[in-house]
Amino acid sequence: MPQLPKIIRTNSSVEHTMTVDIMDEYGDTMTKEIACEHPLTIYLNWVEVVTVMTLGARPAELVLGYLKNQGFIEDISAIESLIIDWDTNSAAVITRENTEGLEDKLTKKTVTSGCGQGTMFGNVMKKLEGVTLPQPKLRQSKLYGLLEALTHHNATYKAAGAVHGCAVCKDTEILSFVEDVGRHNAVDTLAGEMWLKGQTGEDKIFYTTGRLTSEMVIKVAQMGIPVLLSRSGATQMGYDLAKKLGITMVARAKGNRFQVYNGMANLILDVKGPDAEALSKQEMSTAAIGKSA
Repeated sequence: MPQLPKIIRTNSSVEHTMTVDIMDEYGDTMTKEIACEHPLTIYLNWVEVVTVMTLGARPAELVLGYLKNQGFIEDISAIESLIIDWDTNSAAVITRENTEGLEDKLTKKTVTSGCGQGTMFGNVMKKLEGVTLPQPKLRQSKLYGLLEALTHHNATYKAAGAVHGCAVCKDTEILSFVEDVGRHNAVDTLAGEMWLKGQTGEDKIFYTTGRLTSEMVIKVAQMGIPVLLSRSGATQMGYDLAKKLGITMVARAKGNRFQVYNGMANLILDVKGPDAEALSKQEMSTAAIGKSA
């Protein structure tokens, strides 16, 4: 296991939601929770890289995942420290890794469709050339079980809305779930967490509530995860990249419905027709009994 960076957090913290007074269409007033957005400026060896807007749930993992996915750092053992300071809304990473040419990289950027922080620097696709992802089989019944398990998450979304959720899963188990104001913040956070824990992605499934865009597909490929699952739809470039990189892409997945855009041969359809609805209801009933026990 490589040496992990020293993570320093100041005593300050940020709220994830806040309560406000609102009025509905009938003139009735009530209190509602809304999601908070906090600017976090990331510095690498004292060079300003980017400012992301984030819920602030797991800032250290977000910063590390962002820098790794953008190709700015590659060696976690070379990182000396990571300082998170919400008093100044900043995160500073100090590394022994060679960061010469960083300023030049920062001038070559692509603004993507990502919410929260849709920018990619340099040619990240070059680093994915020759990447071969495994092609695991995915049982329809297991997919339904995972979708059912995911309904018990999204705490911030259920309370306040306006956030996306992402999860790293294995079989029907949710290993880690995170919410943020931008889906790409959420995927970067999970990438950083996997990096810190030394986890690999070949046996994992990645879930997102957001669209399956090119940037989402690229980041999941960088994590080495071969299956990408979303309750939303796919874009043309996301679809093209999934085919090129060999990612099983499952969209519009909710309840007992889903649409496989790539990797159809990897799906084992062991539940069909009316049985799918019956299985879904049975799983919901089992989950409800488990929660009340």
